Amino acid sequence: MKNFLVKTIANAGALAVAIWLVQDITLTGDDTAKKTVTLIIVALLFGLVNFFVKPIVKLLTLPLFILTLGLITLVVNALMLLLTSWLADVLDLNFHVEGFWTAVLGGLIISIVSWALNVVLPDGKD
Repeated sequence: MKNFLVKTIANAGALAVAIWLVQDITLTGDDTAKKTVTLIIVALLFGLVNFFVKPIVKLLTLPLFILTLGLITLVVNALMLLLTSWLADVLDLNFHVEGFWTAVLGGLIISIVSWALNVVLPDGKD
């Protein structure tokens, strides 16, 4: 349970950095508290998408992973971010990613920041 909480916090931090750095990734709300709750819900949604959908997509695109020496990971991460944006719209959350190339840049930022936060934060395997 502690590991899940740490990963959610890392996802929320990485999403916040992507929102801050990329103009076309937006999180809107009336006040800071509402934005924070929305960010945490989107981080949970992003974690669920990465847990359930990403392995299936990676398995189906395995030949492309081999052919591109893993560079297709950028596209898969972008698609997971776009799927999260679409699900956020369906759930009426104020999070939106505008376009594929924005998602590629956002996915790259999220991957780097999430990796760095997972290195710094405890892993919960005490």
